[in-house]
Amino acid sequence: MGGSRVNRREHTLLRVEDVSKAFGGVMAVDGVSFELEQGKLLGIIGPNGSGKTTLVNLITGFVKPDRGRITFKGKDITGWPPYRIVTLGIARTFQMVKPFYQLPAYKNLIIPLCSPRVKAMAGGKYGERDAVALDLLEEVGFERDSYVSYKVASSLPQGYLKRLELAKAIALRPDLIILDELFSGLSLAEVASIVPIIEKLQFQGKTMIMIEHRLKELFRIADQVMVLNFGQKIAEGQAREVMESEEVKKAYLGSEE
Repeated sequence: MGGSRVNRREHTLLRVEDVSKAFGGVMAVDGVSFELEQGKLLGIIGPNGSGKTTLVNLITGFVKPDRGRITFKGKDITGWPPYRIVTLGIARTFQMVKPFYQLPAYKNLIIPLCSPRVKAMAGGKYGERDAVALDLLEEVGFERDSYVSYKVASSLPQGYLKRLELAKAIALRPDLIILDELFSGLSLAEVASIVPIIEKLQFQGKTMIMIEHRLKELFRIADQVMVLNFGQKIAEGQAREVMESEEVKKAYLGSEE
């Protein structure tokens, strides 16, 4: 028993302990704790306003917790600024896409490719960054032989902007990728075309957190699911087990009716 507990700790990449955050007296995140093992994909679901994005903001340093502890790769990163957290190996996407609108799509990747983290991992040698950027865009579904990678980001439809957001995160060579509603605003066909990209990242051993409202697609790829409601964790486990919880049905599915 003790050996298995030690082994699990060795494989825990992210540990969140009793983290809380209030805004104006309202508890956005209230005592949330969970662990994420290397190579796993955790889905975070819950009604609008349940604290999902605030939790991600706490993990990635955009918001500082009022209480609790966040540990990544064995280091206490509680309250660290985002640039330090990125350098350590956590990358994220945003629910509202944030490209450099006046730059061509592939040029949006030059900035993460020039980051201190990538420079350190590459031994100070970047290689041909334009070529690397084009390769990354192809990986997330930009057609290699089309002109779309060279178009300014402001001219791209939502589906491509979401893919660009994902490519920017992958470019940082992170140990943990956090995807905040990657599927929102996309058609069923667009979502279906992105799911295999996520599955490929899983096959490569990437650790991921996905906040998502598209439950069918999320449950297909998530190793475990955590449910938030009013800032509190109300369930965690396999998707089928979680959705059979009466508390989850009342809090989450009830909000869809």
